[in-house]
Amino acid sequence: MSLRVIGAGFARTGTHSLKLALEQLLGQPCYHMWELLAHPEHVPVWTAAARGRLPNWRELLQEYGAAVDFPPAAFWPELMGAFPESLILLSVRDTEAWWQSCKRTAFPFVLSLPPGPVKEMIETLWEKRFILNVMDEAAAKAAFESFNERVREGVPSERLLEWRPEEGWAPICAALGMPVPDEPFPHVNTTEEFIRERLADSVPSP
Repeated sequence: MSLRVIGAGFARTGTHSLKLALEQLLGQPCYHMWELLAHPEHVPVWTAAARGRLPNWRELLQEYGAAVDFPPAAFWPELMGAFPESLILLSVRDTEAWWQSCKRTAFPFVLSLPPGPVKEMIETLWEKRFILNVMDEAAAKAAFESFNERVREGVPSERLLEWRPEEGWAPICAALGMPVPDEPFPHVNTTEEFIRERLADSVPSP
């Protein structure tokens, strides 16, 4: 199996909904951060990758037809080279809306994790490929915008799809040459759902 879609968008840009949508379209699993709960053996692989020891991408992701969210989104340049036929999908949203979501969900969730491999992996990714102090509003917003701009500048136009969650199926299906499903686009993992379902619980550290 080879990745057909590489999600280059940052977390909290509709990536969980995108995962479900791509799985439906492609009929194949889509890699996402939550895959690490099923594959704790991948955690040290991503940590090593953040430190410059890259894996065999085709071997690591051989079971998947797409990959979105962190950690894979942090490695979009490397994945773009490893899978030259893939579509690079940059999921975006308004910077202020992104910040308001992250500061209430993903960022405090990670910071509240107990010390262990998962927290080490994410913080290493932040430090090497984003910023370490994610709760610095100005720095986080600037890093988010810079991250997106690097994708726009680094991906050939014929391979890049910039997409917002409210656009739904149509742009993705058009880019993949597939018919639009006759059902609503998935909409999951809202800020309220994240707070209720994630922040109330702890994630076991592999």
